[in-house]
Formats: sequence, structure tokens, C-alpha cells
Amino acid sequence: MKTKYFFSGLVALSMLATGCGLDYEPVSDYSDVTEGVIDNNVDEVVYKNRADAESALTALYEDFRGNQNQLQLDWLLIGDVHSDNAYAGTTGSEVVDPATNDLNGTTLCVNRDWNYYMLQAAKCTKFIISVEKVGDGSLSSAEVNTMRAQAEILRAFIWFRMVRMWGNIPIITTIPRDITSENITESYESYFPAQNTEADAYKYILKDLEDAYQYAPEGNGDKTIFSKDVARALLAKVYAEKPVRDYSKVIKYVDELAAAGYDLCPEYGDLFNIDGPVKDGFTATPLHTNSVESILEVHYPVGSGNWASWMYGRCLEDWDSSFSWAKWITPSRDLLAAFDKAGDTKRKEQTVVYYECAWSNYYPSDNYPFMYKVRSGYSNVFFLRYDDLLLLKAEALINGKDVDLAGAADIIDRIRTRADVAKLTNAEKSNKESLFNAYVNERRLELACEGERWFDLVRLDLVESVMAAAQKNDSGRLPIAVPYTRNSYLLPIPQDVLDTNPNVKQNPGY
Repeated sequence: MKTKYFFSGLVALSMLATGCGLDYEPVSDYSDVTEGVIDNNVDEVVYKNRADAESALTALYEDFRGNQNQLQLDWLLIGDVHSDNAYAGTTGSEVVDPATNDLNGTTLCVNRDWNYYMLQAAKCTKFIISVEKVGDGSLSSAEVNTMRAQAEILRAFIWFRMVRMWGNIPIITTIPRDITSENITESYESYFPAQNTEADAYKYILKDLEDAYQYAPEGNGDKTIFSKDVARALLAKVYAEKPVRDYSKVIKYVDELAAAGYDLCPEYGDLFNIDGPVKDGFTATPLHTNSVESILEVHYPVGSGNWASWMYGRCLEDWDSSFSWAKWITPSRDLLAAFDKAGDTKRKEQTVVYYECAWSNYYPSDNYPFMYKVRSGYSNVFFLRYDDLLLLKAEALINGKDVDLAGAADIIDRIRTRADVAKLTNAEKSNKESLFNAYVNERRLELACEGERWFDLVRLDLVESVMAAAQKNDSGRLPIAVPYTRNSYLLPIPQDVLDTNPNVKQNPGY
């Protein structure tokens, strides 16, 4: 009799994420541990009916909403602390390593992010495959397409984050079949996949997004769903970032968002302000939810708060809660100076707040700056905003094939006007280099402490020059452990993955 090594869907997905060994006991007959496993060569039913499929899609949304470690905290560690925008905050290696460019295969955020993203992408893959064959046939083809498209958007979002962080990544579009004594050799690579090239990864990301662009649901004002507009926004960001860029596509999709009604909120502070008095134990609610500027956001209603707000400063719904230890993502002197140099009081006040505290790791304890964009357990967290996309259009007009410096300057001035910052000078508009420098600075101030700064520096080949200047001019920055080079542009692959999966290769420099 053929020996079968059955794995539950969750076990198989976990193995893909972590590369753990094949150390499970074989079973020879069907059992409840086999339910949910997909053999892509057979027509196995995973979701018996509509309720099963809808429940699985809801679970994908809940995973996205609930994983604040990877989706918020670690994103800011890499995006802002690893750049010139912020200091580590606390003194542990978990946050100091990104700040000092001392990342390695055992850095905590590197390990948990890889595992989380791999697992979530695999869950999306399982849904994408399984929703095509719901057992009772209760879903119409249109409903199947719409549900599949939402999972494709989430998978593309995850892969996009991964390729920005690690470059060459495993792209898995099937779920491994059950391993038997007869197929264990050929099945091995299904469980321990090699990396795709960065260019190939982007092809898969675009394939998901272009399918989702056709079939995803209309948002109809709900910015919490993976809608057609989320696909548009991600397409614009991907075309601006992939190795061979297509700035004409960036402009196309940003213009489509504008045609769909997206715009800047009249007041920058409307994005982050909360409704209610500070210190009085109120139930804080965002001032504006599903605003005209928001494309994808996550809500945290009463009874389901965002604990990540504890990590940045005071929770304004409970003034003294969790304020006895040093916080993460401490705004740097370099960032504060950049706001001041621009006369940018409005955005600085929405990005940074000063409190007295019990520690003085980077500033005097009686006037200590904290990151302020997630200021309550009930603050919305934004993953895509129109201002980011609009500025990417300005980049496309500066760096694309059909240069339009006046058009780019108009966009930058529009962003600056909302912030009550003076428009660009004629000298800044006068040539491509000066306008490009103004653009880079504008993205920094507009999106500060939202996780974009490091990836902007990488995309625009500015890491070495900007980080050398920060190290020289910012008196509060910790000494770097490793000089910034081209090898710094990507993160290290986790050591545990390398140890268990010989098909994965470490990035250069680690």
C-alpha cells in the first residue's frame, strides 16, 4: 500500500512559511487532518457551500486587520527607523538593529515578517484556488470572480511588500499535494521552494492586480475592502517601483482614481485627528472615516482597539495607559529640522507630539517627541492614500518618458498648499534636478512616519547619500554598525529559512 503523509491545510501553509522539517506522522487513510488540503491535480472540494467560501474570505480580511506587528510596527521599523526619519525609541536589538543598519538573518522583525507574509500569501492562494470549485455550485461565476479578485489584491499587496523588502522571493501559486512515498522527491520543492527573481515576482503581482482590476468589487465609499480602486492604486505603485518602470501606467491609474472621485482632504489633520477631549477617558473615534483621500484603511471600533497605538506614545483614550516604558518610532532631529526648514508647522503637529516622560533615550525627558499619526486605540490605520499616489504621479512627470516639470510642480504645490507651506520657488521649478529634490523632500514631509521613506530612498537610489548625511548631521543618531551600500537596499533572508530550505539563497552582503 502506498504510504501517505497527510498535512492539514494550515500545516502545509505553515511549512511553506517557515521551511520546517517533514516530521509529521504518516497516516494511511482519510481523516479530519486531511480536510482542506489541495492537490492541484484533482478536483477536491474545500468549501462545501457559499457560507464556507464567505467565511474563508472574511478570515483573510480579519488576518489583515489583526496583524499589527507585521503590517504596522515592523513596516515603520524598516520604513522610518531604518531611514533618516526616526530613531529606534527603545534600546532592544529588535529596534536598534534597523536603526544602526545591523540587520541580519536573526533580527526579530525580519524573521516574523517573512513568516507572516509567506503564510498570508499561501492562505490567499488556497482561497483563490478553492473558491473556483465550491461544492454545491451555489456561487455564480460573477460571484466567484469578485471573491477571487479580493484575495488576489491581498496576495499582490503581500508580495509587493515582500519584493520591496527582500527582492528575490518564492512566488507560490499552488498548494502542495499530499506527500506519498512515491512522490516525496518531486514534492520536496513544493514545500521548500526556490526564490523567483525580482522581475518574475513583479510579473505575478501584476497578473493578480490586472485580474482583480476587472473583477474586484466597487468600493462604494467603503475603504476597508479590497476594491477595484485598491487594485488601481497598487498598480500605480507597482509600475513606479518595478525594475523596468512604466511611468505612463502610473499616470493612467492615478488619473483613474481622480476620475473616481479621490481627492485630498481639505485639512491634513482630518486624516489623523480623533473626536473627543484628551485625558478624559473618552471613546476616541476618528474625525473622518472613509474620507475622499483614503483608498484602503483599517478600522478599530469600540471593543476591538488597535493595541499598536501603545507602541508610539500616549493612547489618548486612556492617558496614562502603557506609558511607563520607552516607545518605538521616535522622530529624529533630522526629520524635525526638515519640517522646520520648510516652515511646515501643520504637518509637523500632526506627525509629532511632545510629552514629558520617564526616559531620556534620545531627548530630554521633559520635552520628548513621539510619533503622533496613530494616537488612539481607535485610530484608523491607512495602507493606501491618494496623496501618496498623487505624488507618485509627480515623480512620473519628472522621471518618465514625457517630462512635464510644470505639471509635477503643480502637484507638489497642491500638496504644499494644503499644508500651508509656501509654493515652490521659481528656482526649485527651474530644472529637473531641483524639482526632483523638492519632490523627494515633499514625500518625506507628507508621508513621514507612515513607512514609505526607506522605500523611497531605495527606489530613487538615494540610500547612501541620504544616510551618510544623516549620520554626519544628526547628533541623536546611533553609530551605524555596517556602512550603507547597494547591499543595504534589501533585507536579509531569515537564518531559519536558510537552515531548513537549501533552495533559498541569502541576499548579498549578509
